[in-house]
Amino acid sequence: MKMKSHSAKNETNLSYLLTISIIASLGGLMFGFDMAIISGTVPFITDYFDLSDLQLGWGVSSMLVGAVIGAMFAGNLADRFGRRRMLIITALFFAISALGTGLAQNFTFFYMMRILGGIAVGAGSALSPMYISEVSPSQYRGRMVVLYQMSIVVGILISYIVNYGLHDIGENNWRWMFATGTLPSVIFFVLLFIVPKSPRWLYKKGYTNQAYNILKNVGGTANADYDIAEIKESLKQAHARFRELFQPGLRRVMIMGIVLAILVQMTGINTIIDYAPKVLEDVGVEVGEALFYNIGIGLINFLFTWVAVLLIDRAGRRKLYIVGSAGMVMAMVFLSVAFSLENVSGILILVFMFLFISFFASCIGPVFWTLMSEIFPNKARGTAMSVAVVTNWIFNWLVVFIFPGMMGSYGGTVTYGFLAVMSLILLIVAVRYLPETKGKTLEEIEMIWQPKD
Repeated sequence: MKMKSHSAKNETNLSYLLTISIIASLGGLMFGFDMAIISGTVPFITDYFDLSDLQLGWGVSSMLVGAVIGAMFAGNLADRFGRRRMLIITALFFAISALGTGLAQNFTFFYMMRILGGIAVGAGSALSPMYISEVSPSQYRGRMVVLYQMSIVVGILISYIVNYGLHDIGENNWRWMFATGTLPSVIFFVLLFIVPKSPRWLYKKGYTNQAYNILKNVGGTANADYDIAEIKESLKQAHARFRELFQPGLRRVMIMGIVLAILVQMTGINTIIDYAPKVLEDVGVEVGEALFYNIGIGLINFLFTWVAVLLIDRAGRRKLYIVGSAGMVMAMVFLSVAFSLENVSGILILVFMFLFISFFASCIGPVFWTLMSEIFPNKARGTAMSVAVVTNWIFNWLVVFIFPGMMGSYGGTVTYGFLAVMSLILLIVAVRYLPETKGKTLEEIEMIWQPKD
């Protein structure tokens, strides 16, 4: 068995696998770009559309309403029409949204285009990792899926650089910030035509020879033979329906997945990703300087995500969650206290934001998605993942929507104090209820959640 695995590994066409995985992961780059580009436009669209705090929250968070819709329907549509075809439509939505948002003449058209982009973001968050995992040989699957996570972070960083580079070009600067997303969207759209269809989807639809040939081209004959046998066996299993998710045997893991999906957003990561320049500007930092500092947030996010990649299979998921949530409590407490000071320094606020991002990126963000992909039993993974992803997007929207109003009504001390409490709850959940999944097979993880006699 070991000899077979070793020879199969040597047969893998790594350059081809890497190429198609990078192309598919561009959906993550667009995800990160669309999610974060709004941060640099906030001061300008607020003035242009004369937005109240509530309207600003809606303008920023409207994309996340679309993301809920996209995540909710992407799985079923991908099963019907194919992963690649739906990714192509997603890329088209990205392009239309980027161009339309940049051309918006009124607030209604603006947020409608943001919702369209959000549909693409939500669909891409399900489709890109799904496609990469289904086309990759098992021994490379984890590393290939990590490309998607890294692409999100790269997209965020690129958006911050674009925001800073365009902030002083004139009154239409915010239009160009949004419109720059059209180019990578079109590149993503064109490149998708050269990647193969998902072999898992092809086999399920009866195109067994095509599925085998794609697996062979990617991983070699031994991998293709093994994967085809695995696919055939997996299709014999009955998949759990939604109403079965909260029955004994699935209830505990389902509750854990939902709780983690809620808390990863309620701890406040997107209050920094989306609003950092606005917060810094409110404490006296000049807008151009605030956008420059935002690039630092993107760099910290990028660099510390690599820490998670290096440590997740060494330190373990549970330990990283405990360290990360404890660090996030500390950072949010510092932010809360800082806002209670008279003449608070923008640099001090920025340092504490850096501290929060470093703990989130290295211990929580990538680890959350890894846990979501492995804690659910085989028969329920697809349905349970859909529930967790939709829950995640709903609470993402909620936090982004209410943040400007909370800051305006209660100030930074109360707002960041509330987020510190959310991080504390996450710490308690990690210490008391989160099992360690490092080094366990999916079947062994499945047994953790079974009712005890």
